[in-house]
Order: sequence, then C-alpha cells, then structure tokens
Amino acid sequence: MPQNPPQSPPGRQSTDVVDEAAPMSPTELDQARRTSMAAERTWLAWWRTALGATAGALAIGRFAPQLLHAAAWPYILLGCGYSTLAVGLLIVGAHRQRELEHALRTGGDAPLQFRTVGLFTFGGVALAVMTVVLVIAQK
Repeated sequence: MPQNPPQSPPGRQSTDVVDEAAPMSPTELDQARRTSMAAERTWLAWWRTALGATAGALAIGRFAPQLLHAAAWPYILLGCGYSTLAVGLLIVGAHRQRELEHALRTGGDAPLQFRTVGLFTFGGVALAVMTVVLVIAQK
C-alpha cells in the first residue's frame, strides 16, 4: 500500500519548499527541511559578515583618521573598500540563497562558482594589504 505524504494540520498552509506533487517519505522530508535550514543559516552568515564589514568600514573610514590624527583620505578610501565588500556580500548572499532553495526544490546542485570565490578572495587580500600598508605607514 503506497504511503501518503505528511499533511499540514487543518487551517495551516504548508511552508515546505519541496514539491508537494511528488510524495516524499518522512526521512526525505526531514532531510529537505534540514537542508533548507542549513541554506538559511548560510544566508545569515553572509549577512553577519556583511555587517562586520560595514562596522569595519565605519571604524576605518570615520574614526581611525580622528584617533590617529592622520590624513583622512587613505582611511576613507579603505573604508569605501570595506563598504563595497559588504554590499557584495549582501548581493551574493541573497543570490546564493535563491540558488540553493531552487536546487532543493528541483533536486539539483548549486555549487559556489570559483569566480565568486576568487573575486572575494582577491578583494579580501587587497583590503588586508591596504590595511597593513596604512598601519605600517603610521609608525
């Protein structure tokens, strides 16, 4: 006898991201839910990192020149770099969330492209090097 898929309680809409036309076993449904929650945690990690970069941008671009009694323009430029990183993280994080949820619904795969990894790696290294140069220049 075929097994019916789990039903939502009466009066409550199902919020599962899986296709309800294809019956899933309880184990498959549990796996789909856990995968969806993992994708959401990943999206929140992109947000946390972006918020950290935003705080760093404010600290470097606004407060560092005042605290160090130094020329403002290099710190403002570096702060703008960290702000750009934050914006990129938010945009890519939202795009990744959408890709992961689509892959979950369709049973596909959504690997993170090396182009994205390379771009963030290059940008992070550039910002770190510029930060070190400014720190050394202040000595």
